[in-house]
Amino acid sequence: MVQMSMIEAIRSAMDIAMGRDEDVVVYGEDVGYFGGVFRCTQGLQQKYGKTRCFDAPISESGIVGTAIGMAAYGLKPCVEIQFADYMYPAYDQITQEAARIRYRSNGQFTCPIVIRMPTGGGIFGGQTHSQSPEALFTHVAGLKTVVPSNPYDAKGLLIAAIEDPDPVIFLEPKRLYNGPFDGHHERPVVSWAKHPAGDVPDGHYTVPLGKAALARAGSAITVLAYGTMVHVALAAAQETGIDAEVVDLRTLVPLDLDTIVASVAKTGRCVVVHEATLTSGFGGELAALVQEHCFYHLEAPVARVAGWDTPYPHAQEWDYFPGPARVARALTETMEG
Repeated sequence: MVQMSMIEAIRSAMDIAMGRDEDVVVYGEDVGYFGGVFRCTQGLQQKYGKTRCFDAPISESGIVGTAIGMAAYGLKPCVEIQFADYMYPAYDQITQEAARIRYRSNGQFTCPIVIRMPTGGGIFGGQTHSQSPEALFTHVAGLKTVVPSNPYDAKGLLIAAIEDPDPVIFLEPKRLYNGPFDGHHERPVVSWAKHPAGDVPDGHYTVPLGKAALARAGSAITVLAYGTMVHVALAAAQETGIDAEVVDLRTLVPLDLDTIVASVAKTGRCVVVHEATLTSGFGGELAALVQEHCFYHLEAPVARVAGWDTPYPHAQEWDYFPGPARVARALTETMEG
């Protein structure tokens, strides 16, 4: 095991994938010489050359469009969109081309691409560097959507995504790049070196897509979360003293419904937490699935804690960010319901 930040784990995943398969190529804006805006690709161009790790023009539609063409010819592109907020110009290519190739060609072509995107807030990025657009991808048949919450999962999930024959949207919570974050912005920053999930194998391994993890076992209430909100949920459980079971979804599509149902059937209560805006967020789908599959086990309505239905604010970031106090309130109210 090696101590890694999430940045280092993601870089290690690409390094290993490129070393094992010469068809894997990595590119995006400032990804080559500069090593990416968050340095996730630092050193890859020097190691593998400019034909396998290179800079792309500032054109998200061009980045994804060329990746689809490469995939059709047998390559395995792992491309970076510098911030998830910048993916909108490429949304047509992602949803109308990448997601449809297998179906449109009756299985003659696949699209083994990974689209990496830093996502979420917590870094004072304002409205165009803080969005959480995962629901825009989970709605589209043919795409897989992954959101890791720690370095160990990030590396294993990214290797699995690169090896997958279909397009994978890989959303990286940027607030977790250098350490876990429980929503208490006023406290000192904690590094991954002090967290068990910062212990990462330096070789090849995978974390299967479509399998959730129990971040905390409990019997009183189930919390469904992913990305940064896993750590916020853990903090809320600790601060309230409520015996909450925190399920880290890890992959939104395919979704590990079996783990969700087993947990809610055990606890009888459920709170869904995500950073994206409330209306039409992925939490609505989770709440509907819990109601559909666990109705006779529920002892209270399913609660949701999410971002407000406004553009992401800069000056009022911590009023918008679903912190432990809001999650704790939902836990307490659901227990009393």
